[in-house]
Amino acid sequence: MSDLTSPVLLGLIEGITEFLPISSTGHLLVAEHWLGARSDLFNVVIQAGAILAVVLIYRERLWRLACGLGERSERDYALKLTAAFLITAALGFAATRLGFKLPESITPVAWALVLGGIWMLGAEWFAARRPERSTITWTVAILVGLAQVVAGVFPGTSRSAATIFVAMLAGTGNRAAATEFAFLVGIPTMFAASGYELLKTLKGGGAAHEDWAALAIAFVVSAVTAFVAVRWLLGYIRTRRFTPFAIYRIVLGLALLALAT
Repeated sequence: MSDLTSPVLLGLIEGITEFLPISSTGHLLVAEHWLGARSDLFNVVIQAGAILAVVLIYRERLWRLACGLGERSERDYALKLTAAFLITAALGFAATRLGFKLPESITPVAWALVLGGIWMLGAEWFAARRPERSTITWTVAILVGLAQVVAGVFPGTSRSAATIFVAMLAGTGNRAAATEFAFLVGIPTMFAASGYELLKTLKGGGAAHEDWAALAIAFVVSAVTAFVAVRWLLGYIRTRRFTPFAIYRIVLGLALLALAT
């Protein structure tokens, strides 16, 4: 496989899967099993490429937030985004300091895909029977912050799935409102993670060993692909449920478990 093919494929996988509730990290770990492992910096930075797409898509919403901090509703929303991010940052940093590393085998990722898919089916069923609300409460904000940590610690869980469904179960029954909050809180989360990994790489002298050209290619491919994927998803969830994604997760997880045996 050429030096160009691998980063392009990884960028495509990241861009498609980062915001669909099917686990980008899980898919990347599986892909790297055949394409060759990449550094933690590579994986985090191409996730930042996908996040850049969300910044572009939600640029008007972000501008309203920035300009509307004098209004109580916008200030309250911004504070809840900040709280969710700080919870993730604090606990994520603690997990890093404790020596947490991504698994090297496919089996735990496969189990996370299966169990996460089953959980999604149950959560969607339960959320559909509750009154539809678009409000983001403090409980939702705190739980979304915790959900991001869980998704980071257990690859295959999916950050978007964990945050969206936690928000829905915690009271934000409207899929669009839950998805917007989950995606917006991912912006500072992933940019902070990318910055942390970049500083760690530069400080540790790993920059000389990093394939910066491949990383740049994957970053651009991830950003473009994610832009298309998020646009499609936001239209999809207006009238449809997440059930097909849950079924896909279960089928993929079972297939990976069969291959691992």
